[in-house]
Amino acid sequence: MQAGGSDPRRFVIALGGNAILPVGKRGTFDEQVAITRQTMDQVAQLALAGHEVVMSHGNGPVVGNQVLRGDAGEQLHGIPAMPMFVCGADSQGGLGFLIQQSLQNALGTVGVDRTVASIVTQVTVDPADTAFANPTKPIGPFYDEAQARLVAQENGFTVVEDAGRGWRRVVPSPRPIAVVEWPAIKALLDAKVLVVAVGGGGIPVVREASGELRGVDAVIDKDRASDLLGRLVEADTLMIVTQIERVYLRFGQPDAEALDVLPASRAADLLAAGEFPPGSMGPKIESALGFLGGGGREVIITDPPNILAAVAGEAGTRIVPDDA
Repeated sequence: MQAGGSDPRRFVIALGGNAILPVGKRGTFDEQVAITRQTMDQVAQLALAGHEVVMSHGNGPVVGNQVLRGDAGEQLHGIPAMPMFVCGADSQGGLGFLIQQSLQNALGTVGVDRTVASIVTQVTVDPADTAFANPTKPIGPFYDEAQARLVAQENGFTVVEDAGRGWRRVVPSPRPIAVVEWPAIKALLDAKVLVVAVGGGGIPVVREASGELRGVDAVIDKDRASDLLGRLVEADTLMIVTQIERVYLRFGQPDAEALDVLPASRAADLLAAGEFPPGSMGPKIESALGFLGGGGREVIITDPPNILAAVAGEAGTRIVPDDA
């Protein structure tokens, strides 16, 4: 599979949680290592072809599990639970390490001598964002409905049904405003370092009138944060790696239609018509349109096994400017 070596590009690759911890897996460390390595083998091929890559990742299952562990530790052992934004920082470190080491090992296999670095990344949000009064971002484990109702009653959580996969807790998901560490990320990319950044959408922070930063309890959508980062570092391609190989019209219906190429104006029309739900594909299409509107060349949406095939134009959905 060719990785586009004749056309070197700067990629932002937004890895969904299923690229590390698919639904149905227990989430043991060995499982996560094996799954992440499969994805990083493909990223190593992109590096071999001369591309520049910064990777983000989701953390919905992980950060929710960390919050639960913290609560259990406080109840059982008196260990103070940490705020959600600290759990987000912890997930950046843990998942960043997993991705970083897996990619380093994959690079060694294909004979590429490039450095990989993970950046603990803060992302500013608006404290007045309406998302704080309307939680929508799923985190933590999946429950059946009865379990979810019990968990919500016992802990004061908000729970919702998550795209037919079960019930989950939801938390605020404010829109990202700025990536605090983006100049460092861009400098690393310019130096040909492969970077892991804005993990979990970034650690949500607000900037006080004094200029100081303060963490807030929320989880930022990683696709929106990746769109923002892509524009800041002047990326050519935003790749969103999710659970499905292509974007579909009438997804889940008998007459579902896979889309190979989607012009930006049609994507915007379909989004406005409600074709892409806010809890699943909607934020990805919004992020794609934001990235293209900011000067990006293309957006690719596909699943983990098809990263290289999608870069080669043999899989996935490409969202492109109308004049492409």
